[in-house]
Parts: sequence; C-alpha cells; structure tokens
Amino acid sequence: MSYIEWVMKGVKISTCSCDYGCPCEFNAVPTRTPCEGLEAMAIEEGYFGDVRLDGLRFGATFRWPGPVHEGHGIVQGIVDEKANDAQREALIKILSGEEQEAHTAFNIYGSTIDEEKETLFLPIDMGWDFETRTGYIRMPGVAELTVDPIKNPITGKPHHAMIRLHTGFEFRDAEMASGTAKGIGDIQFDYAGRYAFLSHVHYTPYGMGD
Repeated sequence: MSYIEWVMKGVKISTCSCDYGCPCEFNAVPTRTPCEGLEAMAIEEGYFGDVRLDGLRFGATFRWPGPVHEGHGIVQGIVDEKANDAQREALIKILSGEEQEAHTAFNIYGSTIDEEKETLFLPIDMGWDFETRTGYIRMPGVAELTVDPIKNPITGKPHHAMIRLHTGFEFRDAEMASGTAKGIGDIQFDYAGRYAFLSHVHYTPYGMGD
C-alpha cells in the first residue's frame, strides 16, 4: 500500500493512570484499570503532502477498560484551533492511522479504539523543560496535565530516570516524570503522582524516523 508522504517532528508530553514506568513499555498489564489519560504534541517541523504542519499542536484524551492491546478504547482528539481546513484534514488522517503502516504508533492505537468522540478544535497550551522534567498541557474544557520530576521518597530530591526503547513505536528515548492530570470533558479522570513522559519524537508513514 502506498501512503501520502508526511513527517511530524517535535515534542510529545503524555501521561496515563499507571504507576511510574508504565507496564505497556515492558509488555506487561496495567497497574490500574481503566487505563486513562491524555497526551499532546507540539509539531516543530511537519508536512502532509504539500500541506505544512509546522507550529501546530494536537492532543487526545483516552480510556481503555483494560490492557490497551485488548481494545475497546474510547478517544477524543483535539486539534489546534489555529489549523486551517487543509491542516485539520491532514492531522485527522494522520491521527486515525489510515496513512501509516500497520504496527506503527497511530495505526496501532487506532486499531484498539471502539468509540471516537467528536474531534474538537481548541487552543492547546503546552510548556516543557527536559532538564528539570517539568511541563504542562492545557486544553480548555477538556483536560489538563502538570508534569513534575519524580521525587525520591526518602530525600525528596528529584529522581532522574529515562526509558530507552530500541524498537519503540511511540518513542525511542523519554524522560520519566510524575503526572497530575484531570479530564473534565467527554472523558473524565482525576489522578496525581502517576506515569508521565517528555520526549522528542519523529513520526513518518513507516514508523519512527531517525
């Protein structure tokens, strides 16, 4: 199958309701169910065919009743309100997984979804600092996330940890952090001190780029 050529490079921030580390990264079952949370990406460089995507952002809130690979998930996509019609269409096609090979990030996650809530077009406010492992996501009326460094339970000092996945489909290297998240839209959740990461990512129709 041939795909429209596209690229997205930028910063991704994500959290889920599992404990630090997230068992999904190690082919294990969730530490808590349902699995729920949110993510967002700031595209620093990107295109879909001849449509430029530089400077845009997108996000999602999600819930799976059990392990992600067992499916039955619910997702709501959020696309940057600054995107024009062509950019919105491009991002929705990418996020659906229809313009990506099987066994790659958007295609894999798309195959586990049973219900898609209406895509929203909203401002997506994001900030990050990889050195301090801090950041945030704000999607008004939908969800918010605050990212802080994991703290040593004895000394209280910031704990620096990374996950490196040699064949990862969502990221290859990610800074581990602590997420406090709240979903207030169609998908609701509320938790603190759970798995979060910050990563530089590079997606293409054929998986992770170099």
